[in-house]
Amino acid sequence: MKTRYYLRLPNPAITRGDDPTLAFHSVGAEGFATELQEALRTSALFLRWQATLEDPDDANASLAATDPDATVTGSQADLHVDLVITTSLPGAVFKQRLRLLAGNHWQLRDVTAG
Repeated sequence: MKTRYYLRLPNPAITRGDDPTLAFHSVGAEGFATELQEALRTSALFLRWQATLEDPDDANASLAATDPDATVTGSQADLHVDLVITTSLPGAVFKQRLRLLAGNHWQLRDVTAG
């Protein structure tokens, strides 16, 4: 079942996770959308995160899930960025990827069936 998440990045300039090698690099809506979509569709971000662990084998295997059909659209609105994400990934996987990319610099605005 697909879920649609409506997110806001209130201050795109500081929307970064704690580890710069895993965090967003973009500053605009389209870049944020592209990076998040890639993180949901592939295991690349998970694998980079796993490699940072003291014991990579301890990583929860369920966090490696991907959704090749995930979509992310972004729009610039005033000083913030709005993202609409549609994915079948479990919420825990979605949130883990988002925290790696954006840290705590995001707001969940709404959740609906996708």
